Amino acid sequence: MLNEFKAFIAKGNVMDLAVGVIIGGAFGLIVKSLTGDIIMPVVGAIFGGFDFSNLFVPLADSVTATTLEAAREQGAVFAYGNFITVLINFLILAYIIFLMVKGVNAMRKKEEEAPKAPPAPAADIQLLTEIRDLLKK
Repeated sequence: MLNEFKAFIAKGNVMDLAVGVIIGGAFGLIVKSLTGDIIMPVVGAIFGGFDFSNLFVPLADSVTATTLEAAREQGAVFAYGNFITVLINFLILAYIIFLMVKGVNAMRKKEEEAPKAPPAPAADIQLLTEIRDLLKK
């Protein structure tokens, strides 16, 4: 069973998937930072100092806090500001992945479009073709 597991792990697709998951996780953190640290503050400044992360609607009468973290400690809240931030994260990530796939597809298309020279005919075929051409004359 251990040998079977080693053979499974050693396959190229499994290793490629593992590398993809690790890089994807790191890339997700980059997009999260881009959204939270760069884009959302600019959007907040455009809308007059708005902080999306603290937008919520209390779902319980006991919630009186003004920040999302404190409100969650007091009771149930509908944190739509956090949802907006996550949605923007997703849209940025999806757009970047779209651009990456589009670039890879363009590279593949260029490779496919390059005309390949036909293989040279075998020696006997070439000889028969020459004989045919001589007989035509």
